[in-house]
Amino acid sequence: MDARARQVNAFPVAVAVGTLLLVAADASRACGEALRGTTGRAENARYEIVFAAVPAPLAAGKLFSLDLAVCPRGGAAAPNALAVDATMPEHRHGMNYRPTVVARGTGTYRADGLMFHMPGRWDLLFDLVTPAGTERLTATVLLE
Repeated sequence: MDARARQVNAFPVAVAVGTLLLVAADASRACGEALRGTTGRAENARYEIVFAAVPAPLAAGKLFSLDLAVCPRGGAAAPNALAVDATMPEHRHGMNYRPTVVARGTGTYRADGLMFHMPGRWDLLFDLVTPAGTERLTATVLLE
């Protein structure tokens, strides 16, 4: 194969790689822009979760909901289900309520029935049920 043929064959590969990088960047940006009023994020190498509290801002002793967007990264499969919980690590307890999570389609969910009953550090726990197993992502919320 001559040098010109190698250059011609390499061009589609370079375009494909560049396109994949742009698509990955757009997907990450889209996840961040998926929700208006985003209040937090949890991420690892395979998934990104952005969430918005409703109503915002959060207040101790008040029920709230979370609107969530789950974005797979690097070819990870979309989750089959999502569970949400929260704990106060310094106090070694969780919430007094068990939230319900409803899928809204295209990687978006709504978690209702959450309450942080006291101020302090809360860790929101997101369990993604995937074909490969369950993955937990955590986001910390400081409630004054």
